[in-house]
Amino acid sequence: MSTLLFSLGRWSFRHPWRVLGGWLLLLVVVGAGALGLNRGFDNSFSIPGTEGQEGIEQLSRTFPQVSGTAAQFVVVAADGDRIDDAAYREPIEEKVDELADFPGVEATTSPYSEMVDGLVSDDGEAAIVQVQFTGQSSTISDETKDGFAEAVHELRGELPDGARVALGGDLYATELPALSIVEAVGVVIALLVLIVTFRSFVLAGLPLGIALLGVGVSMLGIVASTAFATVSSTTPMLALMLGLAVGIDYALFIAARHQDQVRSGVDPEESAARATGTAGSAVVFAGVTVLIALVGLGFAGIPFLTTMGIAAAVAVAVAVLIAVTLTPAFLGLVKGRAAGRPPRARRARKSPTAPADGAEPARDAGARLGFALRWVRGVTRHPWITTVAVVLGLGIVAIPSAQLGLALPNAGVLPEDSEARQSYDLVGEHFGEGFNGPLILTGTIVTSDDPLGLMEDLADEVEQIDGVARVALATPNETADTGIVQIIPETGPSDPATSELVRELRAHHDAWLDEYGVDLVVTGFTAVSIDISDRLGEALLPFGVFVVGLSFVLLMIVFRSIWVPLKATAGYLLSVLAAFGVVAAVFEWGWGADLLHVARTGPVIAFMPIIVMGVLFGLAMDYEVFLVSRMREDYVHAARRRGRTREVAVGAIHTGFAASARVVTAAAVIMFAVFAAFVPEGDSSIKPIALALAVGIAVDAFLIRMTLVPAVLALLGRHAWWMPAWLERALPHFDIEGEAVERERELADWPEPGSTAVVAAEGLVIADGDRALVSGAGLRVDPGEALVVTADDPARSRAVLLAIAGRLPIADGRLRVAGHLLPGRGAWVRGHVGVALLDGADDPAADLRAALSGATRLVVVDGLDTLSPATGDQVAALLRDAAHAQDPTAPLTVVAAARDSRAALALLAAAGFPDGGTADIRTPDETLEVTA
Repeated sequence: MSTLLFSLGRWSFRHPWRVLGGWLLLLVVVGAGALGLNRGFDNSFSIPGTEGQEGIEQLSRTFPQVSGTAAQFVVVAADGDRIDDAAYREPIEEKVDELADFPGVEATTSPYSEMVDGLVSDDGEAAIVQVQFTGQSSTISDETKDGFAEAVHELRGELPDGARVALGGDLYATELPALSIVEAVGVVIALLVLIVTFRSFVLAGLPLGIALLGVGVSMLGIVASTAFATVSSTTPMLALMLGLAVGIDYALFIAARHQDQVRSGVDPEESAARATGTAGSAVVFAGVTVLIALVGLGFAGIPFLTTMGIAAAVAVAVAVLIAVTLTPAFLGLVKGRAAGRPPRARRARKSPTAPADGAEPARDAGARLGFALRWVRGVTRHPWITTVAVVLGLGIVAIPSAQLGLALPNAGVLPEDSEARQSYDLVGEHFGEGFNGPLILTGTIVTSDDPLGLMEDLADEVEQIDGVARVALATPNETADTGIVQIIPETGPSDPATSELVRELRAHHDAWLDEYGVDLVVTGFTAVSIDISDRLGEALLPFGVFVVGLSFVLLMIVFRSIWVPLKATAGYLLSVLAAFGVVAAVFEWGWGADLLHVARTGPVIAFMPIIVMGVLFGLAMDYEVFLVSRMREDYVHAARRRGRTREVAVGAIHTGFAASARVVTAAAVIMFAVFAAFVPEGDSSIKPIALALAVGIAVDAFLIRMTLVPAVLALLGRHAWWMPAWLERALPHFDIEGEAVERERELADWPEPGSTAVVAAEGLVIADGDRALVSGAGLRVDPGEALVVTADDPARSRAVLLAIAGRLPIADGRLRVAGHLLPGRGAWVRGHVGVALLDGADDPAADLRAALSGATRLVVVDGLDTLSPATGDQVAALLRDAAHAQDPTAPLTVVAAARDSRAALALLAAAGFPDGGTADIRTPDETLEVTA
């Protein structure tokens, strides 16, 4: 990965206008798609397979008058008047008759109808008019909604002075989120942080511009996707928030590494390539973790949440791609100006490059003696005190999380100046909160010979259940095959008591089935919302196990340690619980609610925990990698010189922290600013998510990664980097620290400057699990030569061939093939080196012909000595023809494995190859000798 990114960074640096033009072209194409394909956002929530959703679908077939989305308006009489006076009753009933003929309206219910109960308040001051539309809210156009609202508002002029009319209901329960000027504050803060970090106006605008371009692509893509998928209006806001935050941070990490290298004298082109290969590898890793976590939202099995996760994942993926391509391209445009104004020199009390603990010094400007170094030395001086203080403090902050309530949004969380919110409050004031969230009990009654009596009996039983305020309606449909009981709870739709009522009603299912022979289900908008919340609650534990388990495994792969992932995962959980605790304190307890413009305290949006866990997981791993990877790098270098001692381990913590803290601090401040900017004036659904992410980022970056992590690592000392040997071998290797890039830089002149060797190996070690196949091998093959490898065990000679072809990884040593260093350039080698395993092949000539296709410069062949004379002649002819077809400046080279070296060399000589000699592998403990 790192070598691929290194090459990509170099190419982007050299061709900046192509890269920028490509992204701008993509922006135009996606923008055109958004204009042509936009079908609007759908704020309806559904969840297949739940009782509430099945009930809605059943009603749509048998009782369409009550299955569609509902609207209602409440009329409140002026002070001293009664709502049943003729001055109110006559215009209200006329308006009800008028609205019955409105396009899209299925049915209207007058509050004065004898068929319903409870639509006139007990105090006689207010009345509710209910309207049922055809279809769900997503199928009703804005024109229809606006026209209906205008018709309702006309009623105000027909009523006595002082009367109030407020329109609400499910159809108007949600509003499209919109951006405000407050969100721009986060971007301004990000720019100021970048200016301070880079000390360069040119470089400061780079991450911001890259992030905005990436957000534009992803947002327009989400709009275009509405033609093919159901997308809620919360989705683009979440994608905007995430894409902007991670986009700035990812570009920052690469640009900061580049600036440090340029300041230390590295050529700008080489520096951009190296920064993309090293910091870019960490960016890709961090981005992939966020992607996995967001896609993991599908654990809940809820379509709209899965779509939200995928859309946010696309925004993060675009942020990663644009960071590793456009960042080096912009660096190619600014070239030497990336260095910015040099940091002010500090007079160190101790030599920053030779700390008292004797660890390997940090190697860039971040290591100078400053606040970062003083901070890390302070928190590691008494690590037990630091650890206990952080854990205990965050534990206290997390206490309110136990009372965090979850629900889907309704009109009650809208701003107070919203008419739907005013309607919600008036209904709650005059009729009780339950009128804002009625429930429907429905079932097939086709077997009943007295449908009206059956519905009355059911209504009487339902009214006896605790939590039921009244039964507003109990009636069969026109064909008397389906009945409904409309239930008004005593509590509001977001109240936990309403959820308990739904469960209690469903608990009577079997008893009512035995008594009345009716298979009843509880449904309606409120019941569906409760089902979604319950499903999300059930998915939280498996999703948490998935995220925590993934975190542990990925960090084990990166750091080759048991304790570092364990510590990192525990810190992540502390961050999540602290974030939930703050959200609960604000939204449940009301602490600071007015300051943050929280419209109503109570349960937060149900998918907040699962989204915050996923996003915070990726960002926490981001900071963990950037901080701890540098500590590990310094420890490994120092341990090679001075041994694996506690002093070396603690010194590596200090120097690694000092080298990384500046960038991580800037990244965390930017993330916090972007998320926090969505809190004061943000959408009611986004507000708790943004607050949780802002708090989670601050806690995780500054208290967990930059305080708790160094303290725990200091406690563990050299044991922090321990891993069982068997697990070390079993885990794959991910070059998160850009080791392959650094290795290529160190071995750029190996085996000698300007080497023309096609294959060169030194100290080569190849293993098959616990079995060492080759140990300490060395060989060299020049262009146009043929080398034969033999061994006492044919598996060893074949292993050498497969390693040269990039098909078998090397455990240690140096191996360069066609100028490409392995294992870092394995992908290129696999694509350009032909492999022909002729021993036992059905058609050896055909296999060799396939290996020679594509004008390869190097082919490895096994089993030349096993061929029959006729087949050997064919093979020799194929090699001879391939060699003659090659460009003389890049002749074909052959490396073969055989038991009988003389037979193989004879065949190669017949093909016209000069004798490159033989390499004999006798035992895995002996060096491979080469004669040429």
